[in-house]
Amino acid sequence: MSQLSFKPTPFLLFFLGFYVALSTPEDPINCTSHKTNCTITNFCGTFPDRSICKAQKVFYPTQEEDILRVVASATRKGKKMKVATSSSNSIPKWVCPEGHNGWLISTKYLNRVMEIDAEKRTARVQSGVTLKQLMEEAAKAGLALPYTPYWWGLTMGGILGTGAHGSSLWGKGGAVHEQVVEIRIVTPAPSEHGYAKLHILTEEDQHLNAAKVSLGLLGVISQITFKLEPLFKRSITYVTENDSNLENKVITFGQKHEFADIIWYPNQHKAVYRVDDRVPIHTSGNAVYDFIPFRPTPAIQLLLRRTTEEAEEFYGDSEGKCLVAKTETNSLIASAYGLTNNGLVFSGFPAVGFHNHIQASGSCLGSDRNTKIATFCPWDPRIKGDFNHKTTFSIGLSMVKNFIEDLKKLVELEPKAFCSIEMHNGILMRYVKGSSAYLGKQEDGVDFDITYYRSRDPMAPRLYEDIFEEIEQIGIFKYGGLPHWGKNRNVAFEGVMNKYINADKFLKVKDEYDPERLFSSEWSDQVLGLKEGLMKVSAYAPITTIVHQPKATFAGQAKSTRKQGERCRSGSLPPTIKWRFPIIELNWSTENEQRKAEKTEDGVEDLELKERVCVSDRIRRQRLSNRKMMRYWEKNRNQDGWSGWNSKPN
Repeated sequence: MSQLSFKPTPFLLFFLGFYVALSTPEDPINCTSHKTNCTITNFCGTFPDRSICKAQKVFYPTQEEDILRVVASATRKGKKMKVATSSSNSIPKWVCPEGHNGWLISTKYLNRVMEIDAEKRTARVQSGVTLKQLMEEAAKAGLALPYTPYWWGLTMGGILGTGAHGSSLWGKGGAVHEQVVEIRIVTPAPSEHGYAKLHILTEEDQHLNAAKVSLGLLGVISQITFKLEPLFKRSITYVTENDSNLENKVITFGQKHEFADIIWYPNQHKAVYRVDDRVPIHTSGNAVYDFIPFRPTPAIQLLLRRTTEEAEEFYGDSEGKCLVAKTETNSLIASAYGLTNNGLVFSGFPAVGFHNHIQASGSCLGSDRNTKIATFCPWDPRIKGDFNHKTTFSIGLSMVKNFIEDLKKLVELEPKAFCSIEMHNGILMRYVKGSSAYLGKQEDGVDFDITYYRSRDPMAPRLYEDIFEEIEQIGIFKYGGLPHWGKNRNVAFEGVMNKYINADKFLKVKDEYDPERLFSSEWSDQVLGLKEGLMKVSAYAPITTIVHQPKATFAGQAKSTRKQGERCRSGSLPPTIKWRFPIIELNWSTENEQRKAEKTEDGVEDLELKERVCVSDRIRRQRLSNRKMMRYWEKNRNQDGWSGWNSKPN
């Protein structure tokens, strides 16, 4: 293990030198008239299926009584409702009400820290309070929320909505909801109860386990009480190694260090280990972590970066991607990713500082109108900046080694494909712990967070699209990975409720709190498995998906039908796995027609299954240039029932 040293580069100095002004992100809710005829989007400006979510009205309550009035009015009128946050940080469509006449309830002005109790070591906040606010107010009282996500722009209600987390296998783990001791939530109610009801859930109430990761489907969370700890200091050292032993080291590393994580650059064969632990409070140091990708960036710099990436995609310039990826990752590593020893400069490891100064960051969330150069968060949809897919899932510790080994096989087959991931800071590996929440993590595991290029043209194929989607399918389906509720495309949520042992308990609470489904939508019902059609897509949705077939029918005897213009191949890695989920059969059509999914009862137990990756002819033509992969497929086409590319539709 070798400790990283600080080696500033011209690229890094250029990169850092422009952070001079801030621009506050706009409200994700936009109305044509005063709080009516509204649309809502997420922080990056579009949902995975590129649909536009509409609402009749938006309400901005400031206190619990306002929420009760709005929910009561909506319930009385039978209006669909959804809760929105100030920045809408979730990628999937949890904030979209059903139809065009629903109501939005924004927590933007539910932004007060109600009470910090130093004696009880608790904090009571409104649900729209940001992580940054809570950490700052707690620190003033000498307290800390120990485990949190790394982005401080999240709201506390939003964090509970999607189960957002930090990284730790220690104690109760890195999930924020494990620190919750009370939730106040407003739900619909019968007329005899005034059409709205306030529930106060404490640790003695089993319903708290449903509300701690609620997906916004139970009602409106008004206030949350968290258990805090005395403020403490941490020591951080980043260490880089060759990734040759990553799969064998990943578990013990997380068990050894309380706040450990790993950033993996597969094409460069690098793994950067975050050695991060508590130290005595009197230890010298005042480190600050201002993560570079979360810093404000000039619009012109973002434009150049995005334009370059688009050109590389258009011309299939994987060499260019690899060069940019190596330059940027080396600069990030040399600058310790934005960690400084005193808030100004980085002078070397270890960097010691107070927990509230190094756990989370997000300095691009600011405003300074007196500066000449406007800067933005890199993903701000108002300018041409980052526009990406995020695939994030957790895999149990018992399967992590095998998953990493499979990824390494893909790297060996097509190493340049991973440069696109490295351009967005590689694969972030965070540690998660089994949760008491019904929809929380089911076991201790590792969360893999993968960011990669997304085209603004919905019909344009991505460079190495098949590789990225195979990674997604291997993680989600072969290894049963649990998708992050606040990230991912629709395919990650197919059959997801089958993976939660307490799914029925959550649905029971949901039915009790909201029997008329006023906080649900057709999309959320599809995710929960209550309706079919999750994988039905429009002409503008991602066109690649998955088909599972029994091994006996895999080599050319598939029951699914596909029309001209579609081809399927087996995955690059031909796994044979045991799985206890229904087979999904897809009826394929051309790109501009809907694709319907049907669940069958055949073979729901202990079937040997295989992945099939289906793509259109235009993407297949792009793949044909990848001779190395094609030769591999042809060589193995008749091995273990593996068919390679079909010469024509079955």
